[in-house]
Amino acid sequence: MGKRAALQLILCLTLAVSAAGVWGSAARASDCRADRIDLRAPFGTVSFTVEIADTMQSRARGLMHRTELAEDAGMLFIYAVTREAGFWMKNTLIPLDMIFINARGIVHKVHSNAQPHDLTGINSDGPIRAVLEINGGLARKLGIRPGTVVRHPGLPQARAAWPC
Repeated sequence: MGKRAALQLILCLTLAVSAAGVWGSAARASDCRADRIDLRAPFGTVSFTVEIADTMQSRARGLMHRTELAEDAGMLFIYAVTREAGFWMKNTLIPLDMIFINARGIVHKVHSNAQPHDLTGINSDGPIRAVLEINGGLARKLGIRPGTVVRHPGLPQARAAWPC
């Protein structure tokens, strides 16, 4: 191997290690924060900055009347107890994916591309502890599906599949 090829290899490895530090940062437990949710599956790890909806008022409002949502952002609906949940898209202006998460932090169901203004009920189809709403189509694009593991400090930690 020539000097030039060796230098290129070292540069590539350095860049790969640097990228792993940035993208892999979601995997460190010390980074577990209330304003971010981490998801891990065969595709790797992805994080979203989240607004928390944990009161009746904030859950009722959700993402209504918003004209945009950053690709790396979402809203996390957290419930104090594990329960069935239902949503609709009344007064919601952008398509959303709804990711239903059980008490262990495992994705139970993904409802893709809920349509703006649709009054059809979208149910969890089982007991859940949280729901993550992100831009419509993004869950499929990223490979988020049932079985994806989720980490957030608002989920019960004692039996979490991926604790903080």
